[in-house]
Amino acid sequence: MSVDEVGSGPQDRGVRQEEIWDAEAAESYDTPGTGAFAAEVVGPMVDRLAELAGGGRALEFAIGTGRVAVPLAERGVPVAGIELSAPMIARLRTKVDEATIPVVAGDMAAAVAPGEYTLVYLVYNTIANLLTQAEQVACFHNAARHLTPGGRFVIELWVPDLRRLPPGQRAIVFSSEPGYLGVDTYDVVAQQVVSHHFRFGEDRRARLFRTPHRYIWPAELDLMARLAGFELESRHADWTGAEFTAESGSHVSVYRLPHADTIAASMST
Repeated sequence: MSVDEVGSGPQDRGVRQEEIWDAEAAESYDTPGTGAFAAEVVGPMVDRLAELAGGGRALEFAIGTGRVAVPLAERGVPVAGIELSAPMIARLRTKVDEATIPVVAGDMAAAVAPGEYTLVYLVYNTIANLLTQAEQVACFHNAARHLTPGGRFVIELWVPDLRRLPPGQRAIVFSSEPGYLGVDTYDVVAQQVVSHHFRFGEDRRARLFRTPHRYIWPAELDLMARLAGFELESRHADWTGAEFTAESGSHVSVYRLPHADTIAASMST
């Protein structure tokens, strides 16, 4: 079987994310009504984010093609975004204009969007696209920079599935279905994983799309938050508020900055 590669993604921590999320990836990213775009997936997420925004403005890091931002804006929440990939922004612009959802082109660990926000959110495991611990810590600091006192930073992230990795084995099949095979390869020393997405039809050819990530344990994520001045407000297994347990495959963690009166009280003692 021959394979055509789409984008970058070898076990190379120097890979550039903007090279991965190119025009071809942006064109194929949206799957309206199915997968990550299904109403039962997006609906609870938008409900929870609208609640957490508390009537204020929301900023999405790695806004992509607007999977979450567009329905959130339709709910009446003012939304802005930061996005590294120009083709993803172009795809978003086929749905809404700049006045409706303004977007700053840049790295979510460093780029600054105008104004202040009550909510910054980062969904679909995307903080793991930052491939070093230093970049991930910087992302928390960047979120704090944009938030008003008492503001929240929400992260949706998978729990590393290393319990399925037998000794001496570096790969796990995470999905197998007609026309698709998903394989993760791990470097447990560097805390790196590359996701390999194989799509194929009836012929002998397959298409391969690979994405590198740095996985983060929940406790490490909490420490990153503390370094940026956040406190963990809640953690659930999903957007509906299911209990987070040792068997949960992912989590939605809500971090909050102290209110102004809390900061003042701590400074006076």
